[in-house]
Amino acid sequence: MPSRGTPPPSLTSVDLDDTDAVRDGFIRVRGARENNLRNVDVDVPRDSIVAFTGVSGSGKTSLAFGTIFAEAQRRFLESVAPYARRLIAQGNTPHVDSITGLPPAVALQQRRGAPSSRSTVGTLTTLSNSVRMLYSRAGRYPEGAERLESDSFSPNTAVGACPRCHGLGIAHDVTEASAVHDDSLSIRDGAITAWPGAWQGKNLRDVTAVLGYDIDRPWRELSREDRDWLLFTEEQPVVEVHPQRDRVAKPYKGRFWSARQFVMHTLADSQSETQRTKVLQFVESGPCSLCGGSGLTRAALAVTVSGRTIAEFNRLPLTELAELLRPIASVEHAAAATSKASSGEGTEVAVTISRDLLARVEVLTGLGLGYLSLDRSTPTLSPGEMQRLRIATQLRSGLFGVVYVLDEPSAGLHPADAEPLIEVLEGLRASGNSVFVVEHNMDIVRHADWIVDVGPGAGAHGGDVLYSGPVDGLPEVEASITRRFLRPAESPSASAELRHPVARLELREVSLHNLRNLDVDVPLGVLTAVTGVSGSGKSTLVGRVLAERATEHPLVSRVVQVDQKAIGRTPRSNLATYTGLFDAVRSTFAATDEARARGWTAGRFSFNVAGGRCEVCQGEGSVSVELLFLPGSWAPCPECHGSRYNAETLEVLWRGASIADVLAMTVDEAAAFLADVPAASRGLETLRQVGLGYLRLGQPAPQLSGGEAQRIKLATELQRARTGHTLYLLDEPTSGLHPSDVELLVEQLARLVDAGNTVVLVEHAMSVVAAADHVIDMGPAGGDEGGRVVAAGTPTEVAASAESRTAPYLAVQLDGSRTRADA
Repeated sequence: MPSRGTPPPSLTSVDLDDTDAVRDGFIRVRGARENNLRNVDVDVPRDSIVAFTGVSGSGKTSLAFGTIFAEAQRRFLESVAPYARRLIAQGNTPHVDSITGLPPAVALQQRRGAPSSRSTVGTLTTLSNSVRMLYSRAGRYPEGAERLESDSFSPNTAVGACPRCHGLGIAHDVTEASAVHDDSLSIRDGAITAWPGAWQGKNLRDVTAVLGYDIDRPWRELSREDRDWLLFTEEQPVVEVHPQRDRVAKPYKGRFWSARQFVMHTLADSQSETQRTKVLQFVESGPCSLCGGSGLTRAALAVTVSGRTIAEFNRLPLTELAELLRPIASVEHAAAATSKASSGEGTEVAVTISRDLLARVEVLTGLGLGYLSLDRSTPTLSPGEMQRLRIATQLRSGLFGVVYVLDEPSAGLHPADAEPLIEVLEGLRASGNSVFVVEHNMDIVRHADWIVDVGPGAGAHGGDVLYSGPVDGLPEVEASITRRFLRPAESPSASAELRHPVARLELREVSLHNLRNLDVDVPLGVLTAVTGVSGSGKSTLVGRVLAERATEHPLVSRVVQVDQKAIGRTPRSNLATYTGLFDAVRSTFAATDEARARGWTAGRFSFNVAGGRCEVCQGEGSVSVELLFLPGSWAPCPECHGSRYNAETLEVLWRGASIADVLAMTVDEAAAFLADVPAASRGLETLRQVGLGYLRLGQPAPQLSGGEAQRIKLATELQRARTGHTLYLLDEPTSGLHPSDVELLVEQLARLVDAGNTVVLVEHAMSVVAAADHVIDMGPAGGDEGGRVVAAGTPTEVAASAESRTAPYLAVQLDGSRTRADA
């Protein structure tokens, strides 16, 4: 098995059959043409950690995921029954001549948290299954209570969900405060505001009087029992009402509705939007009072382990959870366990389940995730946290002989958290697996056994394998852009001259999430990097607190939050439409002689409206194909062949290109093609300056990574004419960027500051932190052990801090920069 000290043999170009490839220990790719790959031939060793590097858009992901993993998945799915294949998400068949020596593969790609609030850390890692089994089989039940099945401890099942909030933990309910706005009034005078007005309200008051309640007494003087019944009872007694004020009216049967019943009935059954909107004012949303926000039944909450309910168990940080499980899982405890007991922590089943749980939890804490809890909702997790959770789950799976293909596993990780990640990757390799990582973090790359560098540039300027071999051989490859960043001393240098703040934004007694009575000063007019390990409070400070309070300062005229949220949810949203440059492109085509002769305006060249678009695919460019017994799939539209436009629209050319041809261009290609269209060229140039020259103008928004979406937003801001007194807040803008592109990004951020603006960014890349004017380091750890400022000052001052976990890594970066400058 190769290791860092004894790398695999160098790449050979000899073609072998699949049997020889397996014996030789290599995966051999021949004729890969996926996306921009140029008929690539490459041999990659198995049972090794292999890093795929190159600038963004160079083709490394197309090789690792689009070719190697896609082919492994295709082969696996061929062995699955056609009916079962409908239930499995399938990728495209890769464009490659052959791949030999290929084992089964597992892909762990970067993606945001699942949209469902029911998805948690526990469900994602499957730890919740073991926890429910622990409570079911080994929990302490109240005397006389029947043992519950494990499903009864899940808020996502019919038997386990709280009947009031249906397992969500959040109840939308009518309370006394929401239903009675003035308790000095009597029922006759309208104390129960939630009841209807006019004759319906009079009817309910009359029914209430017949039922024996005093409707003329102030509400506050009624007994608690009477008030609760009138507001919340589920009963609906029918009584005979004798109208007293109208002697002509005949007696009638009247039905009672409590305030809660009336409001909920109106919301559920009324056809009138006006009525539903009116009663919503009487509804309060908050933690369910029946289950305490846990989403579970009271029967489930009555069972305990170590004196804690399952809701309390799930709320514990993983580090505390490990301490709680350790005594139950201990050898001494196991020796004393009695298998005769039917339940309780002293049983063999309790020891067995606890040992398994503890081992799996310790993998997570070892990856720096000890601050998370099992009930943490996955939509609140960063991509880096999500991927580490998936990696930890695979580490405990016990698979052997598998290729793990990982997409930037270090994304969103502090350097201190990256070290245990490297140990996990080495653990996967030691278990007899191959680990392929698409990676920009040179610390991870340096620990690989083998490197495949793709490039040299992006898009049409990339797609070639420049080098495939041991890591220490890459610096000799002159065509490689990656090579100069492989050695720490040759990474981006620190800022030569620090800027001085024009003022300071003082934040005092900040308390939110794990920030507790925090005092911090944020300098204005400079570039500030906020650092710290995962969960230390960085995003809370910048994304929530600073974003809300910044406008209170007289020197801040505008706050722009540039986050990693998608720029659109459908393929109709793309790079060109989001930045606004497509408006200029459509206007340019509308100004051609051919378009004017046909009477066409810019609207004709939009694929979102009828007229110029292809009506078969409605401007989507693709259509859904349903296959009997096989999964449905998307295919290029048979009418427009993916162009999105009808044939007549495509007849209009500008400089020999149609509107569809322009959308198919990369930013780099379009910048040259549209150089004399100012409204478009300005936006294209800023996109290039933030390292996005490889993206196609028509690239659908759902295909963009979070880092790409953020840089598109930044480029959109950069092209605007406004200058000065704007506060820009960025969340890990270097995510997914090659070090060479990071240099470009830092230059653009410096431009913003030099124009009189302030930039504050959450960042883990030490090259960017070293280039900042001011650093605020949060910590010292994550969760409850974080939330305070550990160090603040210039990069040099923070690097000298004895308490900061960032300091050692920043010091190495600064020393490397000085070495480079001295040389």
